[in-house]
Amino acid sequence: MIVQLLGTVDIAESLRPLGEYAGFFLGILGVFWFIFAAYEANRRKSWRKLTKIDDWDFDITKFLKILTFGGFIVGILAIIIGTVGLILNVPPSIAYSSQTKTEEVHVFTSVFLIILGILTFLKPMNDLPIASIAGILVASTICVLLFMLIPDKAVTFIAEYINPKVLLISIFLIIFAIVAITVKFYIEGLMILSKIISWPPFAIIIGIICFAQSFALVVLGTSIF
Repeated sequence: MIVQLLGTVDIAESLRPLGEYAGFFLGILGVFWFIFAAYEANRRKSWRKLTKIDDWDFDITKFLKILTFGGFIVGILAIIIGTVGLILNVPPSIAYSSQTKTEEVHVFTSVFLIILGILTFLKPMNDLPIASIAGILVASTICVLLFMLIPDKAVTFIAEYINPKVLLISIFLIIFAIVAITVKFYIEGLMILSKIISWPPFAIIIGIICFAQSFALVVLGTSIF
């Protein structure tokens, strides 16, 4: 138990440098949220009429959509950085530490990173077939494990009644259907939240806050909150 705890501490300490980039990472989040706003504004016809932009270049919109998928990775990193800052009491930037003469965490920044990380992680759910992806991943994993773990004698026995390949394909399809339906049922609430945070004005406001707080922490060594 002690060894495991020491190992956990070592892992946490190795992540300490990430906490010092909290202010900088807020700027990256700001970029992503402006990208979200641009993509959603282009996709929604009502927003096109409001902005009087009828048609945007297809390559640009396709590029924006690809970048939104990066929200999964950026969201996870934001959660990690915010958590590291809170647990290890790490200041959000070198400038903030020098200006305030403190080595303590800025609680608002860390909490904001965690919350925004969760929202950034959820945002692409409105654009990806999550239920299908989850079904494919789970079904594929189980089929691979069955293929690796079932002994040859069992395969030979099964082959007398049914083609093993047909059996594996059948198992894959059944598991895929069950998982996809189950996930789709349980993520309806998250999908509603994803649609809410996809509203362009909301994304723009979040992006502005991120940029303002990032500039204050990294350049001015202070906080807007």
